Amino acid sequence: MLSLIRLPRVFTINQVPKVFHEDGIISGYRHPRSSATDCILSLFQLTNETLNIWTHFLPTWYFLWKLVTVVLIQTAWQDSFTWPLVIFLLSCCVYPLASSCAHTFSSMSARARHICFFFDYGALSFYSLGSAISYSAYVFPDKWVNGVFHQSYLPIALLNSVLCTSVACYSRLGLPFLQYHRDTIKRFPEYQSPKFSKYLRVVAFAYPYLFDNIPLFYRVFLCSGDGCTDNDTNILHYNHIALALLTGFLFATHLPERLAPGSFDYIGHSHQLFHVCGILGTHFQMKAIEQDMVTRHAWLREHSIPITLNNSVCAVLFCVLVNLIIIILYSLPLLSAADRQRKRHQRAPAKASADSVTS
Repeated sequence: MLSLIRLPRVFTINQVPKVFHEDGIISGYRHPRSSATDCILSLFQLTNETLNIWTHFLPTWYFLWKLVTVVLIQTAWQDSFTWPLVIFLLSCCVYPLASSCAHTFSSMSARARHICFFFDYGALSFYSLGSAISYSAYVFPDKWVNGVFHQSYLPIALLNSVLCTSVACYSRLGLPFLQYHRDTIKRFPEYQSPKFSKYLRVVAFAYPYLFDNIPLFYRVFLCSGDGCTDNDTNILHYNHIALALLTGFLFATHLPERLAPGSFDYIGHSHQLFHVCGILGTHFQMKAIEQDMVTRHAWLREHSIPITLNNSVCAVLFCVLVNLIIIILYSLPLLSAADRQRKRHQRAPAKASADSVTS
């Protein structure tokens, strides 16, 4: 049966438009106008995107299993103290799933590629807010709990998640309707300044991470004396921080493929390693959050900011709503361009047949 399925062919970098090019990746590109069926079939052949897809699709089910376990076994809906953990686990399911879908369907067209990664950026922003909500509930060092920074931490994290999505989307095309519109072919800034675009995305994702982890960095690296929450969980936090830094390094440097272009096209390039390190880092982060939640449960219930709908569920819903609006605003010019192009192609045969009749 499998022998009857014809897998899509792959191309070299010189055979696909510039918008699909990846630094140091020479071959293994899918057709730049693949159908949805071709994209799904490409999951089962070796391209330069195959491992990018699977390294995030499979972990999605692991985090989903953890989420279902918490909801069903710990009956999270009955205890508001577990709500931040549920939100964090939900964000851990969403961001790898959005990433795997983006990598799967990004070869349908240049416009589809941009829109797919807009959703990917929004999911990462949601993950950053999920991390912040769980850190506010369980990870803050004792001496910072209920302080001024703790009280302003979540509103700033919510603002950062919106800012992250906006800047990341801007890095691909610029401002919608102003710097690109339905008739624009060569877009700004990614087409003209790919390095500047890359720097913007690095900043867009590094800044929320660094802010979210301020209480953790202080707790494990700077704090001394009473109120530092120096417990066995800190080793898990160290593991998470180390993997997060490695993840950022791989994303920013495009190593090792930049050192040997063409040698890591299918296996071992930076984006695959970036995915693996990111998932491992999220795993250790999850373990650390769970352990802090259990070991500090009684003390946090007595001393920390109460967990309410406003600072948990409502914050997430607001984040999702605003990020969706941002993604829609950035996508509308692309969708209108696609619709305009489709209508132009439909009119062309009709005009040709009319000309033949009159002649």
